[in-house]
Amino acid sequence: MAAAATARIVSVAGSSTVASSSCLLLKAPFALKHGRNALSFNNGRRLSKRLFSCNAIYNPQVQIKHEGQPETLDYRVFFEDTSGKKISPWHDIPLHLGDGVFNFVVEIPKESSAKMEVATDEPYTPIKQDTKKGKLRYYPYNINWNYGLLPQTWEDPSLANSEVDGAFGDNDPVDVVEIGETRRKIGEILKVKPLAALAMIDEGELDWKIVAISLDDPRASLVNDVDDVEKHFPGTLTAIRDWFRDYKIPDGKPANKFGLGNKAANKEYALKVITETNESWAKLVKRSIPAGELSLA
Repeated sequence: MAAAATARIVSVAGSSTVASSSCLLLKAPFALKHGRNALSFNNGRRLSKRLFSCNAIYNPQVQIKHEGQPETLDYRVFFEDTSGKKISPWHDIPLHLGDGVFNFVVEIPKESSAKMEVATDEPYTPIKQDTKKGKLRYYPYNINWNYGLLPQTWEDPSLANSEVDGAFGDNDPVDVVEIGETRRKIGEILKVKPLAALAMIDEGELDWKIVAISLDDPRASLVNDVDDVEKHFPGTLTAIRDWFRDYKIPDGKPANKFGLGNKAANKEYALKVITETNESWAKLVKRSIPAGELSLA
């Protein structure tokens, strides 16, 4: 990685169930304040060596900067630290918060149709509107949930998943479908707990959908696993599956498929997916795996 590139925490879960704290490989601009569990930016100053820590971490202070006008080809949503230095929402926002809670970056607010996504091939991976043949992309109808990514995860396109029809990863961060009642904003960072996982297969590629809920949602305390979703959000898991199965049909493409018996897997399985894709991301940023056109800055 170039010397000027933004450094980051390499946060890797140690088992299929995430413990209350996670071991971290710390690099500037992040540093844990001595004697605290709070995570702070280090104002771009490089640490003299990498440090391992097993303290729980919390959301860093992040500022959002909009460049260009929404729904234009030039529109970008950048993330900055408190000094105004650009950081990557994919690489530099910590994944783990401890106690089975994770950071979730909102790309698409619920009840909207502009197909926003992290630009994984651009420096600092800002959020932009996806394009096809030079035109902005929209879903054929609104998405009914907040949608975005788990930072510090990556679905490895060289890795075949034997449990999901041998499908290879889609070369993107893991997607999250947040089922809370509040419509969020692009770039908002939420603390969420995973509840279930859907194994979508999109044109032969595995594209995980982690179903989660923000901790500040009024019903968050009622749901802790897949069965709770069925009880307190009846029909939601089926609606999510059907929405992602069918959204390409109006464009003349076939329906997407789902592995794992076409059903949502439970929380334990979702945590396993998060752990495995976090480990793949760690290999990516350590350059143990070729990055191709992906930006690691």
